[in-house]
Amino acid sequence: MGRFLTFERRLALGALLATLPGLALAAVLAWRDLPAGPLPWVLVATAVAASAAVIARLRSRMVLRLKTLSNLVSALREGDYSVRGRDADRDDPVGEVAWEVNALGDQLRSGRLGELEASALLGQVMEEIDVAIFAFDGAGLLRLLNRAGARLLQHAPSQLLGRDAESLGMAELLEGETPRRVDGGFGGQGGPYELRRSQFRREGLPHTLLVLADLRRVVREEERAAWQRIVRVLSHEINNSLAPIQSIAASLQAVLGRGDPSEWVEDVRSGLTVVARRSEALSRFLAAYARLAKLPSPTLAPVSVPALVQRVTALDRTQGVRVVPGPPAWVRGDADQLEQLLINLLKNAVEAAGATGGGVTIGWEEAPGEVELVVS
Repeated sequence: MGRFLTFERRLALGALLATLPGLALAAVLAWRDLPAGPLPWVLVATAVAASAAVIARLRSRMVLRLKTLSNLVSALREGDYSVRGRDADRDDPVGEVAWEVNALGDQLRSGRLGELEASALLGQVMEEIDVAIFAFDGAGLLRLLNRAGARLLQHAPSQLLGRDAESLGMAELLEGETPRRVDGGFGGQGGPYELRRSQFRREGLPHTLLVLADLRRVVREEERAAWQRIVRVLSHEINNSLAPIQSIAASLQAVLGRGDPSEWVEDVRSGLTVVARRSEALSRFLAAYARLAKLPSPTLAPVSVPALVQRVTALDRTQGVRVVPGPPAWVRGDADQLEQLLINLLKNAVEAAGATGGGVTIGWEEAPGEVELVVS
């Protein structure tokens, strides 16, 4: 019954029922007031035909407007936001619906343009960025990668898309904690890489995003900067030692030209003593750098700063290092290497203080997230 009485039929039936009282009244008046004969029948037939024509016209116009709205909504559903409806009038009920559909089309069109622009920008950034980006779906199949990712795997994107992570040698990257360092060999390229992983949804389905950043350039830059710092320090210390040695050597050369050795033998002995002392200091300095290069990897553990200071200062009480007590602070580090570092630091401080006749004090202060050790 519901399918038989469609909207069009209900509209026509409603209009027909609305005209029936008028037609019935016209028929009664025609038979009562007009003489007998065919004239009443002609008038009634004419009224019925006119009513039917008006009903058909109204039905056709209403159905046409509703079909127009249906086509507009269908176009929006299919993603065509360029179609607009006519007769969009806020004062007319059907026209107001057309106006709202047009407004919805404008809004969807603006959203689509913004989405396309954002997608184009994202695609351009992904292609130009110097990190490898991969996206895997819930089944572990590769669905997206950028130029750097294809270069890392040494294959064209068309040969990689749709393959599973296991066949690409990337299954372990989908598991474990991140961020972390990865040294794996992708196509013979050993890294190291920094791995980051996150989750996102695409078309309603979960995906996993992998980002691999090549750390080799960063490591090389850090190594270069470290070597530059070492060279500057070594140059400074070597020049500080060579300058007095060169000066003393020039003075001794001038002294040796004198006639009586008794006049310059003491000066030569004193100058050679200074040269030997500076040479020994330079040798110790270079040996310290050599030991630093041979340090093993640190074993990190909680270290008590007060206990560390007490152990170091108790090794040689003749140095006269005064300890300024501080809070019970703890740090995470290698106790042996920290102890050796503190020994060298106090040794240098004692040697510098001995030249000026001063003393050495050591203390510590605790700050949020760090402990500051002060030697003065």
